[in-house]
Order: sequence, then structure tokens, then C-alpha cells
Amino acid sequence: MPDRLFADLAAGGGSAEAVAFLERGERARRLLLLRALLDRLDELPTPLSPPAEAWSALKNAAERAPGAVERLLLAPATGGWIAHMLRRVHGAATGPPVWAEAGHLGALAIAACLRAGTETVLRVPLTGGDLYLPGLGTARLPDTAPGLAVGRARTSSGELALTGPGRCGRPATLTLRLAMAAPRGRGAAPVAAAVGDRQTLSRWPLPEAGPDDSSGWLPLRSLTHVGPAGAVAITLDDLDPYRDLDDPVAPARLDGAEAEAWQRLFDEAVAVLGVPGGTGPGRLDPAAIRSVVPWGRTSVLPPAPATVRMSASSGDSFGAMVIARPSSALALAETLVHEFQHSKLASLLHLFPLIEDDRAERYYAPWRADPRHLTGLLHGAYAFTGVAGFWRDRMVHAAHSEAAEQAGYHFALRRLQCRLVARTLLTCGRLTGQGHALVSGLASTLDTWLREPVPASALTRARTAATLHRTEWRLRNVAPPAPSNATVPDAAPRFRPDRTPWPDLSTHAFATRPAAPLTADEHLAAGDPAAALAQYADVLAAAPAEPHALAGWIVARAALTPGGTTRRMLARPELLQTLPGRWPPPVGEQGPATQP
Repeated sequence: MPDRLFADLAAGGGSAEAVAFLERGERARRLLLLRALLDRLDELPTPLSPPAEAWSALKNAAERAPGAVERLLLAPATGGWIAHMLRRVHGAATGPPVWAEAGHLGALAIAACLRAGTETVLRVPLTGGDLYLPGLGTARLPDTAPGLAVGRARTSSGELALTGPGRCGRPATLTLRLAMAAPRGRGAAPVAAAVGDRQTLSRWPLPEAGPDDSSGWLPLRSLTHVGPAGAVAITLDDLDPYRDLDDPVAPARLDGAEAEAWQRLFDEAVAVLGVPGGTGPGRLDPAAIRSVVPWGRTSVLPPAPATVRMSASSGDSFGAMVIARPSSALALAETLVHEFQHSKLASLLHLFPLIEDDRAERYYAPWRADPRHLTGLLHGAYAFTGVAGFWRDRMVHAAHSEAAEQAGYHFALRRLQCRLVARTLLTCGRLTGQGHALVSGLASTLDTWLREPVPASALTRARTAATLHRTEWRLRNVAPPAPSNATVPDAAPRFRPDRTPWPDLSTHAFATRPAAPLTADEHLAAGDPAAALAQYADVLAAAPAEPHALAGWIVARAALTPGGTTRRMLARPELLQTLPGRWPPPVGEQGPATQP
């Protein structure tokens, strides 16, 4: 990788040229893994066409339509299938019978032949009479029994003839034709439309097409938008069995209204991302995204939450992201930035050894409830640096002061948290030369941002929220030392055996200044630590070990009486959990006077 491209990515951003370089690296890795998989599949018994026959059909299609077949092989879900199958053949994953999962290669070959217009005949796996064709959709034989079966797929000049066992002992058949329609409209692409006694597979939605899920064709949907280079379609994948992060999953078909809600929200998110100029952290060309996998929702009811409750990505599926749809375009835009940052870093980790990680989960991550290993810490720092840049853009270009203050809060919070993690990574002694250069690039970006002005109220709330999260994290995760060890610096803290997941109540709650605070957290967010301290103390009088109230009490006390004692409380708040007697303790009893 040229130094200038690495420096671009190390700063947390990524030009189109840098992203294209990463994609070329992913292509090389994908083909190496596929070669390794094909070698193993040749050894497996199967009632389907041998893998060598499917691969030969796919190669023939590639000679006729190299671009289309290349996109098929480099699709995120194809990477997910290859990685999952390598785990299967090594006994590290589970799923349907191995022969059925290996038969996905035949489905890839059939889809490639349809796109290229070449001829082939393959025995392929059917699930309840369904054959998923990657990048296209699901062909559905009529009147078939549930469970796995072997079908016969024949392609010729863009036509698919599919045959499989029916319920009454007679074969079930379906004929579909690939239509080469120009892009028109939005929504499901491709779709099926009746043409004589056949149906048409179209790569783009046809205005007159209206088959539902009971027809012989279930189309793969897409999210479309018009960018600088023209129309772009991003897969909205609710069908591919390998669209998730690990094991295969069943289709989770979105109803029409939910698919339309995704498109409307995506349009709004693209508009949010449309900040002119630059490729720095937080900037994202939506055309770089390859696939969005909806998670957990198939209809518009109940209403979607404003924030994203779940998002994830995998290094095996570059450019794909699993997202639970929110109701807010701003939240979706932030999540698209966040997950694409993960894709970029995963690709860098495939190219370079960045960190020597023993995978021990012992480090504080400001965006997690649990301790993390170093690779997870690096991923978080890289992703949230992009998020910080996203909010920086929102702050600079905000239309009014309220929006600028809220964006300024998120920018200030994430730049502070990421710089803390960058310091941990730079001092851990586990970074390689390339890893040190990468984290140093992030640190340089963050140091520049830390000198940029943020609305004063937003900055105060961000610092309070960051301190509150770290304090509560230690109370919930770090075991109090034995009295004899209370003065020993905790370079390697001992973690509580009873720790459980806990909600982060501060990050979003502190984003806006409460106009009429009622709770202790609201008083703290409003800049009234005295009122907050009194309410936290009331809770602790009845439940002295309650971690959130104790964390709030410590942070409020530190705001009222700054100094060495309160700094030590913030550094090692778990020491207060060992103090006997009344609550709250007198000011001079907040733990031993020791440096952490």
C-alpha cells in the first residue's frame, strides 16, 4: 500500500482511491480462501453436482460476463459463506448438512450463468422447494414439501428451468427468465413479472410488476440513490442465508411498508451524509456500502426507536452491515459511518499485522459495558473516530444553535473517549510498526480536534458523561481489592466474577441540557452537582452498593470538591465499595491516598 493511502486511512478517513485499494486486497483474500475451500469440498460426499462442475460453470460464465461474476464472487454474503464453510470443514461451526451448505456454490454458479446467458445443468439444494440465487432472489417451486431436497437447475440464454420433488410424487417445475430492464423506479430489484406462461427476473423493478411472496419468485430488494456517478443500488438483504455474521439464517422477509420505510430513511440518511468536500473521518460515500441487512424488524409495527439498538459487521463481508432500523435518519447515517469504519479496519488487518493480541479481555472501552481485548479496542477507536468526525461535520454545518450544541456534545464525547483509548493502545506495548503508525495517525487527528471549540455547555456535559461511564464501568467490572492490597497500584485489575451486562444511562441522556431536571442524572446533566449529589445520596442510603448511584455520587462530589482526594476516587472508585459504616462517608474517608 502506498504510504499516502495508508496515511489517509490511518487518520481515520479514506479517499475513494484508498477504499478501492482495500477492496483489491479483499478480492485477493477472497479468492485465496475460495481456493482453500474448493480443495476441501472435493473430499466431501454429496448428492449434488460435484463442486468442480459448479466451479467450471461459474468460470464459463465469467468468460462471458466478467464484471457481473466478479461482483457476485465479491458480494459480502459470498464472503460470509466462504468463511462459514471453512469453519464447517474444520469443525468450528454448525449448520444444515454440510453437503447442502456446500451446494451454495451451485447456486452461485446458476446465478452467474443467468447473468452471463450461458448454459449449464446442475443438481442444487432446495429448502422447502426454494432455491436462493445470490444477488437475484429466491425461486420458489409450487406445491413442495418442507425440508431439504435435491433439485435440478438448467440455464440457457438467461432462462432458468427448475425442477424438484413435489408433494404428490410428481415433479414440481418453474421457469423464469432474466429480463435486461433499464433502471426504473425504486424498491425491489430484481423482481418477477409474468411474461406469457413464464415469469421474468428483472435486475431492476418494473413499474407494472407486482407479484407477492406467494408467486414463484421472491426478489432481492435494494436501496437506491443517485450519487455523483449516477444511480446506485445497495442490496437490502433479507433473503441470503449467509447475510448474517456467522451461522446461516432463515429469510426474514420485510413487508412492503417496512421496505418503503427503509428507502425513505435511507434517502434522508444520504442527504445527511452529503457534506461537501473532503474524505476525512466521518465522511462516507454511500456508494461504498455493498449491503444493508435489516435486523429484528419485518414490519413497520411497532414503531421503530429513534436510535439504532443494534448494528454489527464482519471482516468476512466487506461493505456489509447488519442494522436494526431506527426512525431517525441522523441515527442511521451515524451507524453507516460507524460500520463502514469497521469494514476498513478489518481490511487493513487482513493486509498488515497491526497488533499482537493475546485476546485477554482486560481493557476499558468507553462504549462498552464489559472489558475488551486489544483488537476490539482498536476496532472501537477506529470506528468512533469516524463517528466523532461525523458529529464534527454536523456541528459545523448545523442550521441552528440547538442542533450545533447536540452535535457538539457527541463530537466532544467521542473525541475524548477515542483519545483515551488511543493512549491505551500506544502504551500497551503490543502494536506492530504498522499498528503504531495507524494509532498515531488517529491520535494526531484527535489531538487536532481536541483544540477545536465546542459549545461550553455541550463540552461540560460530554466530560461529565465520559467520567460517569468510566466510573460506573469500574464499579461494575473491577473487584474491590482485599484490605491488605488496597494501596497497591492496579496496573492489572482483578475483575468481578459476578459482573453482568448493564445499561449505559449517560451517553444519550446527557446529549441535551434538561430544562426542568428532576432526577439525579438530570441535575448532573443540567450542571447542578449539589442537587445531584443529594439525590444520589438518598439512593445510596438505602442501597449503598448500587453502582450507578455510587458512580453519580463520586462524579458529583468531584465536581463540587476538586482535588487530590476526589481524583483518587475517580481513578479507583471500587475502593469505596470496601468501606464499612455509614453512607455517605466523610470527605476524608473516600479511600486510601494512592495513585492508581
